[in-house]
Amino acid sequence: MTFAALIALLVGACMLLVRALMGPTLYDRVLAVNSLGTKTVLVLGLLGYVMGRPHFLDIAILYTLINFVSTIAILKFFRYRSFQVPLVRRPNPAAPGEDR
Repeated sequence: MTFAALIALLVGACMLLVRALMGPTLYDRVLAVNSLGTKTVLVLGLLGYVMGRPHFLDIAILYTLINFVSTIAILKFFRYRSFQVPLVRRPNPAAPGEDR
């Protein structure tokens, strides 16, 4: 049963790889890469369970955090074209003596 799950995850990962390479838009490609990272975490968890090595779960959690942060960073970069722009922009306060 676990072998069938592993095969299903690998088939899904191959389909996501095709979507990441041929995606019509940038956001489709980023979503495919993020989903591919999720499939990788599932494969690591499944292999850790099958092989009886619980340390694989620690690696899977670390990879999940890296996958999440990198997805947010990529989307922020393509939106603002820089990593220096803050996530929330506040309006400039009015100069003294000006009506609001």
